Amino acid sequence: MNQLKARKTPRKYNSKMAENFLSQTQKKQITDAISQAERETNGEIRLHLEQRCKEDVLDRAAFIFEKLGMHKTAERSGVLFYVSYEDHKLAIIGDAGINAKVPENFWDHVKDHLISEFKNGNYATALSEGIVMAGEQLKAHFPKGANNPNELSNEISFGKKSKSND
Repeated sequence: MNQLKARKTPRKYNSKMAENFLSQTQKKQITDAISQAERETNGEIRLHLEQRCKEDVLDRAAFIFEKLGMHKTAERSGVLFYVSYEDHKLAIIGDAGINAKVPENFWDHVKDHLISEFKNGNYATALSEGIVMAGEQLKAHFPKGANNPNELSNEISFGKKSKSND
């Protein structure tokens, strides 16, 4: 007699899970850090959270960077913090303008700080501190001008943005 084996249903991505990864208080802490970091600069900072990342993290972060329109800032001074929390993947992407100005290992230094804090479960604090660190570099190289529009939302973006991450 043939036995039927239970077929595991593949776990579908649920963008609500990404939205629930941080508490409302933690989300506010991070968006406040983004506002603070951008206050004295023409630079723009975003955070994107996803549950899973099935491809190379830098490729995925570059895709999200473009989808969020971060390459369209006037001075090419956008910075994206990308986190895939279940896969323990992290990328920080700076646009051409800011990358040409920051010290050579700056993004690695920020990333190392985040990873160190993530290991202790301090996600919101780590992200807030990393965002402030990026803001300090943006302020030094892209100080707030007379016309300082907020070119991009300070809100955290969540979930998948393409079929490639299904």
